[in-house]
Order: sequence, then C-alpha cells, then structure tokens
Amino acid sequence: MNKIVVAGGRKLKGRVRVSGAKNASLAVLCAAMMSTGEVTLENVPAINDIFVLADILRGLGAEVKWLDRGLLYLKPPDRVSCEGATYPEVKKLRASSLLLGPLLARFGCARVALPGGCNIGIRPMDLHFKGLVGLGADLTLEHGCISAESKGLKGARIYLDFPSVGATENIMMAACLAKGQTVIENVAKEPELVDLANFLNSLGARVRGAGTDVIKVEGTGGCLDGGRYSIIPDRIEAGTFMVAAAASRGEVIVENVIPFHLQPVTAKLREAGVDVEEREDKILVSGSKPYQNIDIKTMPYPGFPTDMQSPMMAMLCTVPGLSLITENIFENRFQVVNELKRMGASIKVEGRVAVIEGVPEVQGAQVRATDLRAGAALVVAGLLANGETEISNAELIYRGYEDLVDKLSSLGAVIRGEDGEDCAGPAGRATGEWS
Repeated sequence: MNKIVVAGGRKLKGRVRVSGAKNASLAVLCAAMMSTGEVTLENVPAINDIFVLADILRGLGAEVKWLDRGLLYLKPPDRVSCEGATYPEVKKLRASSLLLGPLLARFGCARVALPGGCNIGIRPMDLHFKGLVGLGADLTLEHGCISAESKGLKGARIYLDFPSVGATENIMMAACLAKGQTVIENVAKEPELVDLANFLNSLGARVRGAGTDVIKVEGTGGCLDGGRYSIIPDRIEAGTFMVAAAASRGEVIVENVIPFHLQPVTAKLREAGVDVEEREDKILVSGSKPYQNIDIKTMPYPGFPTDMQSPMMAMLCTVPGLSLITENIFENRFQVVNELKRMGASIKVEGRVAVIEGVPEVQGAQVRATDLRAGAALVVAGLLANGETEISNAELIYRGYEDLVDKLSSLGAVIRGEDGEDCAGPAGRATGEWS
C-alpha cells in the first residue's frame, strides 16, 4: 500500500495483539547464518523489512520460507559467495549491516554494500569496523561496499565510544565463533540485543552480560547448532498503540507485551495524565482525562526510545501548553514536523529540540511519511484530527508494522488502504474483564 487514509474523531476501543519485534527478528535472522543446522523462528512479523532480508539471505544461498503465520524457517548454506549482499537489495534495509559479523565469522569473508534504510540521520559504521578489526578482521571500503576477510577471529577486549546497538550486535555475533574470550565494554542494552544473545545461547554460544554495560563472549572456535526460538514482542509497536489509544481518548488493552520494556513510554504517558495499568503480558491505556504538557529526551535504552518520539509528538500537538522533545540519537528525526504543521500543529525546531505548542485541534490533510516512525506518527495525528488525513509514501510504515490497518480497524478506527476499501471496524470490541 502506497497510501493510507484515516478519518479522525473515533475513540479506539478494544484489544490489540502486538507482533514480534522487528529489530530482534532482523538481528536473529542474520545470526542464524552462523548455524550449521536448521533454524525455526516463532513470532516473526510479516513486514517489509523481513521480506527484504529474507531475499538477501536467499541470494546468499540460504533456504528461507514461511511455515505458518509468524513461523519462519531458515537453512543456512554450507558456503557463500564472497560477492555477498549487493546494493540493489541492501539499500532498502539498514539491518543488512548485521550480516558482516556472522558471515565473516562463519565463512571467513563477507562483502556487504553500505546499508540503506530510513534517512533519519548519520549512522556511521566506524564502531562496527573497530570491533571486527579488533577481533582480527581485515576490512576495506571501496565503491560503496564493505569487504571483510579473516583467517580466524580471536577474542579481544573492545571498548565502544558510544553504545551502538548495531555495532554491539555485530561484534557479539562474530565473537561467538572466535577463539578465546571477547569482552565488549560500554555496550548497548536494548531488549532486542538481549533477545539476540538469548537466541545465540540457544544455539550453543556462550554469551554473558547482555543487558548490562559489559558483554563477555567465550568463543566456540567453530559453528553453532540449529534450533527453535521465539522472538520477543515489539515494544515500539506496543508503544505506538499505547500512544494512539491515548491520542484518540480511547481505551485499549495492548496484549502480548513485556511491560518492563515499555517503562520509559509508560512513565511519560502517565506524566501527561494518561491512565496506564500493567499486567503480566498486557497493558490497559485509558485516555479520558485532560492531558498535561511534558518534556521528553531520547536516550539509549533504558531511556526514552528515539523510535517513539515522533508518535508522542503527534499526540502532544493538541495538549495545552508547551511540550519539549530533545532528540539525542538521530539529528534528522524531525522531518515529520513539516507534515504535522500541514495539519495545523504549532511546532518550532531549534537544533535538536522541538517545541510543541498545543492547539485546540488539528485538521486532516494530505501528508507524506518521511520515514517509518514518522509515518506511524501521521497515523496517530490522523486519528485525533478533524476530518480525513491522506498519508502517502505509506510503504515505509509497512517496513515495521504488521497488519496496521487491520489492527486499527479492529479497534474502531475508520481507515483504508490504497485500494480504497474501507477498513473501518466496529465501534471496537468491549475491553471486557480486565484480568
């Protein structure tokens, strides 16, 4: 779908089930290339980024197929061509960079075009290079391609200047097949990285400390086994539904979540005056009360996630007073501001700070998704707007949200895709007994 049309003014009500985590699934699929056996993954979202990575892996010789909804099978090849993953495929997907570590460790060589993905700011590969070179790899960069070779990786002590998720993942994966111990300091702590470590351990790797400042990996010096693993729920999808429920002044139970992963979002919603109640694997969001203006600063986990600031900005557009959002991760993540201003929002950007002055209402308009999370923000804005909002470039949204139109429709949203079919659901299934 290249276009999504949302009619505002409907309160979301009902239950919605969150899909598996996009970023965990992508990393785990790359890691599966280090296995000598068959890998079956559960709770994998059917989203565009997964489809693109699956095609890249097939191009490398892997057998990848869907067995059922959410169930993905992968059989790695015995060898890969060192031509590797080339630009036509890789330009669509930032996570393709995560193939460097696994291919280098398993096959001794890797060639990956510089990755693409959403244009949200500079995401350099220098920390990836630093870590892999520290393990004994020879890396060169020419004509837009990264080439890596090694006659055998060796454990090392590596300090990251910034807790980069991608660099932490690449180094951790490569270290699993190195000889000796690798210690990685100042690492990222994101839940998706912890999920990757758990997956690696399920295949026979020896990774300790994921989720803390220091990760230690005892290299096996060989390959990993096959196995079966279930991906964690997507905290960004869950957070988006939480914000959408609050923005529409609705009442929604978000199911299949890990509430601990959502604490930064939950805390800010509560600070704004939204009622949020947690249970073991679900969260109830009720948005009936007047909201308060708040300040948000994005930070590496466990701080407020950069992927959630655009949807939160959309919600804050109609909250009285001045709200501030400081973006500390990606310098180009305020592209959505101009689209929200088309809808009547009052937002000023000063460097890395966006100042949102709440207005009584925003109006439906023709807008354009500039990146994945900006697209989700425009859907949120469309839900609370007066009138109809037409979001073009909506294929970006489907990079990270599975069945978004159908899920919102089931909550009572009036929403349709490019084909023009009205996807409005009922007024929303009653949330029922809260248990």
